[in-house]
Amino acid sequence: MTSAHAFKAVAPSAQLADRVADALAAQVRAGQLGVGQKLPTEAALALQFSVSRTVVREAVSRLKSLGVVRSRQGSGSFVCEQGIPPLNFDRQWAVSKAAVVQMAELRRALEAEVAALAAQRRTQADLQRMRRAIALLDKAVGAGGDGVQEDVAFHRTLADAARNPYLLSTLQYLNHFLTGATRVTRANEARRLDFAHQVRNEHALILQAIEAGDVGRARLAASQHMDNAIQRIELADPAFWQQEGSALALALMRDLPAVPV
Repeated sequence: MTSAHAFKAVAPSAQLADRVADALAAQVRAGQLGVGQKLPTEAALALQFSVSRTVVREAVSRLKSLGVVRSRQGSGSFVCEQGIPPLNFDRQWAVSKAAVVQMAELRRALEAEVAALAAQRRTQADLQRMRRAIALLDKAVGAGGDGVQEDVAFHRTLADAARNPYLLSTLQYLNHFLTGATRVTRANEARRLDFAHQVRNEHALILQAIEAGDVGRARLAASQHMDNAIQRIELADPAFWQQEGSALALALMRDLPAVPV
């Protein structure tokens, strides 16, 4: 085995798969694992990193989801053409309130354009899906849930209606981080009835603008929705951030398998 495939054992931690994935990705970026080259076997990687084969399997799965490697049935995993490098935010920084706010700022730019394009391009079938998504969100919240998946599903219906494959791909690329930030904001909003009402009304305003085909109003409604989400995070009581908020924010940087945007 060549030195290009010589890996050091990783230190034990709760993010072993992340560390193995990072080490493999670094080899790819450095050209030590070239395009089209086969990865060492699962058993070989487990031995070199001093981890279980389950950890290696999860690490390779994460690299596949990021487009770094791909599988060939019966042959193993091979390095893909190098595209956009995977996001690799510092985990300690990401548990801060500032990180969640800045994720919301990123969403503000994306969601505003999504809503504007959706207002311009939506079909009646798109509108039906949006209304259904809001109804499912209301049902989930009414049943005592946080509505995270339903909230994400509603915003996905807007992205689909925008019919811009590049914008949709960008959202999919950022999916894990944006969904994680949504999980934090909704956990905070669920603690106060006034926050929950605000979110419901903001979603309704976005939908109304899209239904009317009003591009400017849709863009503004989506932008204000994210502005208000930021304000609600800023208004979260300290106990939330010290306990539930911090734990949820930490999840932004682990368990990378994606949830639909």
